[in-house]
Amino acid sequence: MTVVHDRPLDRHDAPDVVASGDTRDHDFGDAVPTRATALPSWPVTALLAAYPIWWALGLGVLIFPLLAVPMVYLLVRQRRRVTLPPGFGLWLLFLAIVVISTAALGANPAGTVPGTVGGRLVGVGYRFVSYLALTVLLVYLGNVDRARLPQHRLVRLLAWLFVVTVAGGLLGVFAGRFEFNSAIELLLPHHWRENSFVRSLVHPASAQVMDLLGAERPRPAAPWGYTNTWGNNVCLLVVWFVVWALAGRRSRRLFGLACLAVAVVPVVHSLNRGLWIGLGVIVGYVALRLARHGRVAALCAVGVAATLLAGALVFTPLGGIVDQRLNNGRSNGVRMYLTDRSLQGLSESPLIGFGSTRSTQGGRNSITVGESANCKRCGNFTVGGNGQLWQLLFAHGLLGTAAYLGFLLYGLWRFRTDTSPIGLAAGAAIVSTFAAMLWYNALVTPLAFTFCAFALLWRNAEVRQVAAR
Repeated sequence: MTVVHDRPLDRHDAPDVVASGDTRDHDFGDAVPTRATALPSWPVTALLAAYPIWWALGLGVLIFPLLAVPMVYLLVRQRRRVTLPPGFGLWLLFLAIVVISTAALGANPAGTVPGTVGGRLVGVGYRFVSYLALTVLLVYLGNVDRARLPQHRLVRLLAWLFVVTVAGGLLGVFAGRFEFNSAIELLLPHHWRENSFVRSLVHPASAQVMDLLGAERPRPAAPWGYTNTWGNNVCLLVVWFVVWALAGRRSRRLFGLACLAVAVVPVVHSLNRGLWIGLGVIVGYVALRLARHGRVAALCAVGVAATLLAGALVFTPLGGIVDQRLNNGRSNGVRMYLTDRSLQGLSESPLIGFGSTRSTQGGRNSITVGESANCKRCGNFTVGGNGQLWQLLFAHGLLGTAAYLGFLLYGLWRFRTDTSPIGLAAGAAIVSTFAAMLWYNALVTPLAFTFCAFALLWRNAEVRQVAAR
């Protein structure tokens, strides 16, 4: 195996490219795919297409490190060169800082619950293994055989996951108490099943039941485990569903329109303000890109869609739910408190952070108030649990945060000239990630789908290189 960093394709790659071409869905850039390799597509297909099955079995996000194993094996055994994504050195620097920052695991920042290195290693190990698994996924997507996994097929897999997300959202709205013991869960020892962290990984449930508007109500979570993750993934996946729908015939476009209309119901009932903001960011980004390149017809279509959505909120009961949620910001105080704690921790260890999250002593009103069976949200909050940005700053300091953000920013800049449907969708997804990190954590699936967007941009650039030659 030979490793190269985003090497330009030479003329000798072109014959393999043309021979393995797939001319379907021309708008995806598959008429001139990039170089072919010996890597099969089945690990990616198994990961994305079968995700609902993994969730039902209790594997869920655990499937990412599990399928990373055959991906690594296939990457190592192939005889062709392994190309690394542009800016990959920044991502490797981030991973190195994640390891270096574990030197501070024994520290107990002011205002946090004292603990031991051993007690914190489980969380640290889980996050680091997840980062490694997603790194493998990114590299694999950039090297997989384009004949076996062309651009349009990867887009279709992501669009499929949007449909799954909408279906899970509807399940959460109309059967909010639905849950069951998975096969993996039943195989675990009883004391493991009672652990809240383990249960969150292996126990399928349709929704999280919370009191945000004066009474408990379910908020969609399936199949992503948490309501906030569900909302984050809606933003990251809806762009691919739109691209897939618009690239098809009239029947596919009508199906796409119907699915988007139905998706409004769980999106509103999720009471997820971050999701609503994220969708606004996506629409704004796409509108600006279209306006800049003079694509008036597409820009008008975006305007019509936004108008129809506004009308649906005004003339249906969904608008009342949105209004209630905007006027009831119960989580605002906790979020501001945790942001302040993250910044205070940053001032104590500015370069590498503390290696992991910490729990606060008490709540925002008193250090004597803590979490209890009768009040799960009264205290002992997770510092860094209110957004990826705050977790990066607290756990990995300014160095880790700069490397993490720098990698994604470099990708946006590197591929800024890509105005294809894939280029617009991937750019919108990555931009929405920057907005979401103010209130959502990225591990595992949101970062996975962000890396899918990055990989599609990277693959698109190779397509254009070959086409230009």
